[in-house]
Amino acid sequence: MTKAAENRGAAKPLFSYRKHWAHRFGVAPFLPMSRAEMETLGWDSCDIVLVTGDAYIDHPSFGMAIIGRLLEAQGFRVGIIAQPDWRDASAFRALGKPNLFFGVTSGNMDSMVNRYTSDRRLRHNDSYTPGGEGGKRPDRAVIVYAQRCREAFPDAPILLGGIEASLRRIAHYDYWSDKVRRSILFDAKADLLLYGNAERALVEVAHRIAKRGMAQDFSDIRGVAFTRDATSEGWLEASAEDIDEPDEGRIRKDAQSETVVIRLPAFEQVANDPESYARASRVLHRESNPGNARPLTQRHGTRDIWLTAPPIPLTMAEMDGVYDLPFARAPHPSYTQPIPAWEMIRHSVTIMRGCFGGCSFCSITEHEGRIIQSRSEGSILKEIETIRDQTEGFTGIISDIGGPTANMYRLACKDRETEALCRRPSCVYPDICKNLETSHDALIQLYRKARALPGVKKVMVASGVRYDLAVKSPAYVRELVEHHVGGYLKIAPEHTESGPLSKMMKPGIGSYDRFKRLFDAAAQAAKKQYFLIPYFIAAHPGTSDEDMMNLALWLKKNGYRADQVQTYLPSPMALSTAMYHSGFNPLKPVRRGASEKVDAVKGLRQRRLHKAFLRYHDPENWPVLREALKAMGRADLIGPGKHHLVPGWQPVGTGKAGEGRRIGQKSARPQSREFRTNGLRSRSS
Repeated sequence: MTKAAENRGAAKPLFSYRKHWAHRFGVAPFLPMSRAEMETLGWDSCDIVLVTGDAYIDHPSFGMAIIGRLLEAQGFRVGIIAQPDWRDASAFRALGKPNLFFGVTSGNMDSMVNRYTSDRRLRHNDSYTPGGEGGKRPDRAVIVYAQRCREAFPDAPILLGGIEASLRRIAHYDYWSDKVRRSILFDAKADLLLYGNAERALVEVAHRIAKRGMAQDFSDIRGVAFTRDATSEGWLEASAEDIDEPDEGRIRKDAQSETVVIRLPAFEQVANDPESYARASRVLHRESNPGNARPLTQRHGTRDIWLTAPPIPLTMAEMDGVYDLPFARAPHPSYTQPIPAWEMIRHSVTIMRGCFGGCSFCSITEHEGRIIQSRSEGSILKEIETIRDQTEGFTGIISDIGGPTANMYRLACKDRETEALCRRPSCVYPDICKNLETSHDALIQLYRKARALPGVKKVMVASGVRYDLAVKSPAYVRELVEHHVGGYLKIAPEHTESGPLSKMMKPGIGSYDRFKRLFDAAAQAAKKQYFLIPYFIAAHPGTSDEDMMNLALWLKKNGYRADQVQTYLPSPMALSTAMYHSGFNPLKPVRRGASEKVDAVKGLRQRRLHKAFLRYHDPENWPVLREALKAMGRADLIGPGKHHLVPGWQPVGTGKAGEGRRIGQKSARPQSREFRTNGLRSRSS
């Protein structure tokens, strides 16, 4: 076995540490949010104070609850400051100075994605806030919270974590300011950043700080980022320029000594040179497999940001241990208004983490990794029983049993050593890897056991199904349709045209067609009228106006009418964001003067046009579509026939043209039955 394969499994078990002395205080009903609660628990101080942009819900679907309960299980006294008033440092003194450190996160969502639409318009609601009220967290919440923590207690260590920090761990393009920003560690002036699913790193860091404080070297802990003046002795630096060169084999050989660190182009370089930005993005994603990833370093002015290799995924036993922690499974009792996110997930169960799909626009793989981490059957069934017995309002229906995807449970590479050496960004693109186990048998068995539990009437699958995997198991599709679909099933082909699909790393529309045939056949056999709800993205890099026109024609041909559509939003650190910002394709080698170029859809006019194509049926969009079709030389698609995309007339009071409808003109809406969902409306026969 290679050294890389050996290191892939080298991790101290999560629950093997000797507990901190404060474990004698026992388990808190809820982690305290006030001094009064601390006094009730007999605490004079907190060892760790967690600051979050979400309301505190003590449930394993919320990252701060998982982290808090895990640290409590290690013997630490953990307090929560949830959605504090960031304008005043006094809110960050509510629980006193932590003995060890502040842990800061924006919450389950990136604060900028949470507050702004893809058109940079302000959202007025927040699902993670009581009453759904918007404006309870600041822009760039991690930076602001860290600054207030520093003001409150200048000498208290500050650790960053969660998705907002994780996706900003190196210099990154920021869509909202339209510029490249420094690593968030510099702007937040924090001491340490933990990226990805950080349980393993956080437990190790917490115990080390408890013993020796912050003045120590954390470079041997996976999944952390910190600043330093220069590369220490004993490390061999490899330039990111060499990663796609023929002599990379030499670098790989040197890496066996575990002394190689890859130097990314400096912040100042990527901020001013789009091609260097694309190269840095490519290298970051190539160095994402825990089995072979090397540390990365990037200069920012006079200091380096240093990223250790990604964390070793949790074992099944460790996953069970995390999800079996003593969660109260409810919002903190101080809240008097319902919290929409809680109402949505209160009767759902997470069965796995991670995604090996590698979609270039998605943050799941970047944050959680592409190695699937699954829970055992027993742990999942136990949680369903707990929901049945303890969760208020349970009516016998499990609203979702899934995760980032519905059907990657226990799927993995067939060979552990092959997995440890792989640098593919996706296990399913351009085709499903021959080394990937695609059997859905374990998931089918789990579904059957879950719905057989006493008191459980229905187990729904609301997570998105990866349809190119599902077609490998017709038995799974039948099981899904017969028992776990409630009227419609959402899936995400994202587009129909090869240009944008190749930049998204998504399968061709033929995979969707194969899945639809299986789905429809299973529905017919079960004598049920079910519908597929496909989701699509407008304005993704690599998408032309013609691509969107062809997608609109496909939608009309297949009878789909989008009620809500998704316009591409460049999230920090994503591969497609590198395409959007740089104009180069990081999925291919990035070499000076020889990099593949990608057209990005940036102008507001063109972005709105692409969105209008997805809503071709809306009269408000007809004027702009007619204008575009004429400019594209496709005026033949304007008219009253079934083969036309938009009519040549305009209903009164709609569209910017404000044209009136002639007497006797047919109604704009077809006379057919429709069903509606949050995504698409599909006409039924």
